[in-house]
Amino acid sequence: MSPIRARATVAGTALAAALTLAVPLPAAASAPATPSPATVEEARLAHAVPQEILRRSGFDSVAPRLGSALARARTFEQARKAVQHHGSALWERAVDRAQGRGPALGDLSRDDDRPLYWARLGMSLEVRQWQARFAVTDAQRARLLDHLERSSRGQDSIDLPSSDRVKRIVMTGFDPFTLDRDIRISNPSGATALALDGTLIQTADGPARIETAVFPVRWSDFAAGSVERTLRGQLPKADLFTTVSQGRVGRFDIERTNGAWRGGFPDNLNVSRTETVPVSDPSSQPQWTSTTLPYAAVVAGNTGRFPVYDNTSVTEIPAGGTTPVQAPKGPTAGSTARAGGGGDYLSNEIAYRATLLRDRLGLTTAGGHVHTPVLQFGAGNTTEVTDPVFVQNRLDIIAQVRSIIRVAAESTD
Repeated sequence: MSPIRARATVAGTALAAALTLAVPLPAAASAPATPSPATVEEARLAHAVPQEILRRSGFDSVAPRLGSALARARTFEQARKAVQHHGSALWERAVDRAQGRGPALGDLSRDDDRPLYWARLGMSLEVRQWQARFAVTDAQRARLLDHLERSSRGQDSIDLPSSDRVKRIVMTGFDPFTLDRDIRISNPSGATALALDGTLIQTADGPARIETAVFPVRWSDFAAGSVERTLRGQLPKADLFTTVSQGRVGRFDIERTNGAWRGGFPDNLNVSRTETVPVSDPSSQPQWTSTTLPYAAVVAGNTGRFPVYDNTSVTEIPAGGTTPVQAPKGPTAGSTARAGGGGDYLSNEIAYRATLLRDRLGLTTAGGHVHTPVLQFGAGNTTEVTDPVFVQNRLDIIAQVRSIIRVAAESTD
C-alpha cells in the first residue's frame, strides 16, 4: 500500500466519523433520525463496474433482500436481528463461494473477493437509507451498521478449536482500495481470507485450523479499535497469527518492524490522516513493534512462484534529529517512526496494532505481517473486470499465502 498524498474532504471526514465502530454509543435521543446520504464508498456502487461484478457473481440480490427485511421490521430488535442475519449470511456465502461450496452463480471465478466488498456496501447503503415505520435514532442506525460490519467481515465468527492437538491460526485480510484509481481492483489478501477461513492445513506437526476476518480500508475504524476488538479474545488462544495485505509488485515481504505512524494516504472514504497511530494508553505506546513470525524459515521455504523477502528497512527520525531517513537494517535506538517495513498506511497499522496487542497481553505468540504481490491484470486489459491472467495471479497468491502459513506453523513451537 504505497502512500500518495491527498487532502481529506470535509464530507469524507464527517462520513468517517459516522462509521466509528468501537466507541461506546450515546444514549438514544428522543427525536428520530432521518436517513443518511451515501458515503464516498457507497456512492461508487452507482458505477458500471461494481454493478457488473455483482451481477456476474449472483450477489446483486444481497442488498435488496436486506432492504426487504428492514421494510418488514416493526421494532428495532427485529431490524437488528435482520441485519445480523443477513450480514452473517453474506460472509458465509462469500466463504462458501471461495471454497467451492454451493451453486456457482454467474461467470466470475470463485476466488474473487470483490462480490463480498460491493454487496456489503449495498447492504450498508440499505441500512443508512432505511426509512423505518418507527422512530430510529442516529445511535441505533450506527449500531445496525456496526452489526453489519462485524458480521459480514467474519470478525465476530472466529472460532478457534479448543483442542491442543490442532494448531490454531488467525489470519486477516483487507478490502480492495485505491478504487478511484481503478475501480476494478481486487485485494488478494481479502480473497485469501475467504479461501482459508475455517480450513485445515496439514503440517509436519499435524493439522492446523485457520480462522480469518477482513478489515476495511478506513482510518476511522482502526482509530475506533476494530482490530483490537476483533483480536483481543483470539490471540491468547492462537498459536500463530498473521495480518496480510497487498504490497509490492512481484514479491512477498515478511515485514520485520512496524511503526507508530500514519502517513496520510487517503482511505476508501478519501480521508487522510497524518499522525501517530492512535491507541489506548498512548503514554506507554512504543514507536516500533516487531514480528515474531519465523521469517528466516519462511524466506528459505519453497512456498510458491513469487520470491519472499525478509524486509528490515524502515523510515525513522533518528534520536535528536528532525529529518526522516531510511534505516535499511531496522530502527536505531531512540528513533521516531515515520514508516514501518510495510509503509505508513493501514497495512503497517494493522501489523502495529496486532503486535502491540500481543505485547500488551504478555503473549509470546508468533505473529506479524505478510505483504503479498500486487494483483495484476493481463497485459493490455484496461477495461475488463477480469481475465485469465488476473485469475491465475490471484490463485497463485492465495496458494502461496497458504504455503507461507504452513511453513510458519511448522517452524513455531
